[in-house]
Amino acid sequence: MPSAAERTRTLVQSTCSALLVVPGLDPARAEPLVPDSRSVGPEGDLFLEFPADSPAVRAATHAQGDELTAVLEITDVAPVSVPHRIRGRAWVSGWLTSVPGIAEPGRMMLRLEFGEAYVDDLWGAEGVEPEGFRDADPDPLVTHEAELLQHLHSAHDEQMRTLCGLLGERTARRPRAVPVALDRFGLRVRFVEVQGSCFDARFEFPEPVRDVTELRRAMHTLFEAAAS
Repeated sequence: MPSAAERTRTLVQSTCSALLVVPGLDPARAEPLVPDSRSVGPEGDLFLEFPADSPAVRAATHAQGDELTAVLEITDVAPVSVPHRIRGRAWVSGWLTSVPGIAEPGRMMLRLEFGEAYVDDLWGAEGVEPEGFRDADPDPLVTHEAELLQHLHSAHDEQMRTLCGLLGERTARRPRAVPVALDRFGLRVRFVEVQGSCFDARFEFPEPVRDVTELRRAMHTLFEAAAS
């Protein structure tokens, strides 16, 4: 399974919604605290881009040294229609400073120096240390996951249902099979039964995939095994 650091880094570098929380700023004005872009530097610090007149930019610009603490809150929602769509959350806390001269005119880049992080997702809840986050790689499918899950759900419904055959008697009634998460190690499916109850099953690939081409082969193998 992916480590907590890998899962957190994947969420940071995904398209999941994120909100920067800065103590002392009005939480009712949440919209200006949504970064327009986010990336990770070589030392594991987060770089967040905001409009130059954002309250977060003003707070970071007027802060002395590293006195301004902040938390980036990330919420991961499944890109397909499924019960219990929130797949996970992550929190990255640290110290916020402005980095002039990097962003375009009218913009400002803020650096969130990584202090600690915590992830609570489909794998479980764990803390993340700075070194682990710095050295972790995001999942190679992160930029394609939403599109791939939506494609599986809309175009391969019947093949998804064949996965019931790999679970034995538990799926004798052939529940709806919704692909809910995908990473280099495998596919997680949420089986939704007629009465509305649901459960997850994880289908591991024979070996981790490195790109979409290898993923296609792995999915073909999985569907072949389910149909046999």
